[in-house]
Amino acid sequence: MDVTNTNGMNGSLQISTEVIAKIARLAALEIEGVKEVRTSSGVKSLLGKSRNVSVALLDDVAEITLNLVVEYGSKIPSVCEKVQENVKSAVQNMTSITVSKVNLVVVGVQVQPEEEEAEQE
Repeated sequence: MDVTNTNGMNGSLQISTEVIAKIARLAALEIEGVKEVRTSSGVKSLLGKSRNVSVALLDDVAEITLNLVVEYGSKIPSVCEKVQENVKSAVQNMTSITVSKVNLVVVGVQVQPEEEEAEQE
């Protein structure tokens, strides 16, 4: 699905939901404590695309859902609040599309490599 803006004086503009998803993913990764944005199973879909971000559009208003892996030791509610703010701001600023919700699903916790080695000893 694409968002179309035909109000331009020199033609029309279409923004793909894939572009919105990419902006949301990159904005989430900017936040300290977020290690990955990925699928809940960690497996790509049948089409080879990773469904790590979904964008639902209704009347040019977006609802975005991201699956996150956070760094062990991070305060998950605090990290998620920052992700929600950054994703909403980035998408709205770059596309002029209103974001009604940014839903987050924490699908994993990543341990630092040195911590993993200490656990194995």
